[in-house]
Amino acid sequence: MSEKRKIGITDTTWRDGHQSLLATRMKVDDMLPIAEKMDSIGFHSMEVWGGATFDTCMRFLNEDPWERLDKIRAVLKNTKIQMLLRGQNLVGYKHYADDVVEEFVKKATQHGIDIFRIFDAMNDVRNMQKAMETAKKEGAHVQATICYTTSPVHDKEYFLKMAAELAELGADSFCIKDMAGILKPYVAYDLVSALKEQFGLPIQLHTHYTSGMASMMYLKAIEAGAGVVDTAISTMAMGTSQPPTESLVATLADTQYDTGLKLEELKEIAEYFKVVRSKYKEFDVYTAGVDTNVLLYQVPGGMLSNFYTQLQQQNALDKLPEVLAEVPRVRKDLGYPPLVTPTSQIVGTQAVMNVLRGRYKMVTKEVRAYLQGLYGRTPAAVNEEIRKQVIKDEVPITHRPADDIEPQMEQARKEIGIYLEKEEDVISYAIFPQVAKKFLEERYAAKTNVDYNLAQENEATMGAKVYPL
Repeated sequence: MSEKRKIGITDTTWRDGHQSLLATRMKVDDMLPIAEKMDSIGFHSMEVWGGATFDTCMRFLNEDPWERLDKIRAVLKNTKIQMLLRGQNLVGYKHYADDVVEEFVKKATQHGIDIFRIFDAMNDVRNMQKAMETAKKEGAHVQATICYTTSPVHDKEYFLKMAAELAELGADSFCIKDMAGILKPYVAYDLVSALKEQFGLPIQLHTHYTSGMASMMYLKAIEAGAGVVDTAISTMAMGTSQPPTESLVATLADTQYDTGLKLEELKEIAEYFKVVRSKYKEFDVYTAGVDTNVLLYQVPGGMLSNFYTQLQQQNALDKLPEVLAEVPRVRKDLGYPPLVTPTSQIVGTQAVMNVLRGRYKMVTKEVRAYLQGLYGRTPAAVNEEIRKQVIKDEVPITHRPADDIEPQMEQARKEIGIYLEKEEDVISYAIFPQVAKKFLEERYAAKTNVDYNLAQENEATMGAKVYPL
């Protein structure tokens, strides 16, 4: 038998598991009762924050995302916690100024994030640089991420070139992020082998079960030298979520790759989340099991859920096959971006509009910004005919988009006014002004028992604007 190499498991149940299956609606109160048990399992890490969790905490759950992180950190005493960070987009859907990026990463570290998994939807390393630099400065582990996709330009050499740039920026490890579940087992073996041979850095794999290849892909990646893989507890796994933890633990048991995790202990967690999941039935809409269409259309789980919702609202669910067929065409027009937040939303929404209204008869403001170069460098050339139709004779930018963004923190601080309780509020507002405004207003009203409408009526009498937002 070859030399033993213990494989680490990152549990995604508290972030990508419920983001993929339950529209990110799981409340922290449903996480904490099982936290001590999960903390004792021996996971390499737990992914608990970032992605869409920040937005949905304020928008739908009436939770302060920073307070959620504090509660999680307090109960996970033995396990490293990690977050998914969208590079210059942070946890939002557009680029933010460098001062917002710096403050966000600093505060996230102070609140207990050990590992930052940093990616850019375009695989434009320039958009990852500031977040990586700051996380390094703050003493956190920087997991530089390659978004895996396929296209005429996305070959092994493309990914190795990107990895070289990330290594130059000080990456502590690599993550291959297979957001659509389309990385084939033998392709994974080749890519991991090449990365390992060329750079020697630890490699972690992230995938989704959508196509049915995920567990096989993990096995080949592990054989090639990957040291950590992402899984979710079985009752929050598969479908558009991650592969089930227990199946992989059983597969690797008594081999040179044994995880050291115990199935008996994982059983209790699975039973707990089976009950929790039943509380969120209204959001638990993905019922396809394995969907091999993803191999043709590269549509990630979250994007598929969005299609169901968008088309249901338009009474056009019967158009789903046409939308799925339109996605690769839009993606080609836009220069083959990987389909991950926010480019998956950009491509997906345009595909829906093209099917329902006619091709490019209407264009979203995000597609316009994309064609102006405001999201970064496209992997391949865009369709110039479409670009000209959308932005006319305007010349797209070619430099790092954030270079054009003025500092935002001071302005956000001024606008927050009386709602400012802590510095984190400024960051939340800078990223999500409208969502944070409503959240902070409601928090203020609840704490002061101020009637919002009465306060507005009496504004002049009170001598100052009570609700300056």
